[in-house]
Amino acid sequence: MSYNSRPARESNQMVFGIRAVIEAIRSGKEIEALYLQRGLGGGLLTELKELLNEYQLTAQQVPVEKLNRLTPKNHQGVVAFISPITYHKIENIIPQIFEDGQVPLILVLDSITDVRNMGAIARTAECAGVHAIVIPAKGSAQINPDAIKTSAGALYKIPVCRHDNFIQTVKFLQESGLQLVCCTEKTKDDIYTPDYTDPTAIIMGSEEDGVRNEIIRISDHLAKIPMYGEIESLNVSVATGIIVYEAIRQRLVVK
Repeated sequence: MSYNSRPARESNQMVFGIRAVIEAIRSGKEIEALYLQRGLGGGLLTELKELLNEYQLTAQQVPVEKLNRLTPKNHQGVVAFISPITYHKIENIIPQIFEDGQVPLILVLDSITDVRNMGAIARTAECAGVHAIVIPAKGSAQINPDAIKTSAGALYKIPVCRHDNFIQTVKFLQESGLQLVCCTEKTKDDIYTPDYTDPTAIIMGSEEDGVRNEIIRISDHLAKIPMYGEIESLNVSVATGIIVYEAIRQRLVVK
């Protein structure tokens, strides 16, 4: 099942200058990151900000020194990076999975910020047949050449869904009939307890903060990986592989 019809680009492309960034957005380019010089004003900038609101894009206010480090050329206080992949909407993917007669298995990544972890997780997810990855628009690792390389190209193959209202997107999955299985240490239940043969969204959090409390509260199952050594945590990409393949194991058993 393929949802990515556009040709993949090889790397993030830098676009700088107010007019150039405006035209990139209007032409439908996927903006991976956008930086605006702090305190910048002017007519064209007003037009750009209106466009950001229209397309529901966010920009990071940064000092001019950061922009100068990104490019020595005349950036006019605006630098953007175009994503090497095309993002999808999970609202379009879930109905198609059901129509195809498949049982959804979605991976939700709550604020995974390390690009190599992102790439490694995507590689595991694609190998396991996960239908899609959902990430927040803010606070998530960029899908850049390092992430794609670490994923062994999996980020070109598995749909990645990036959403601004992340909590609402997770609730949409639940309302669509998917159980939310949250991987967290804040429980006594282990990852072998849930029945993953049902439509499932597995939620993984960052190594620093874990899954946010708003998602933990609405999850159907909380599950932790049993730990028997002195080290108290696993790398998130390793932990993701463990729980995803428990879901696959259960699904293979019932076939």
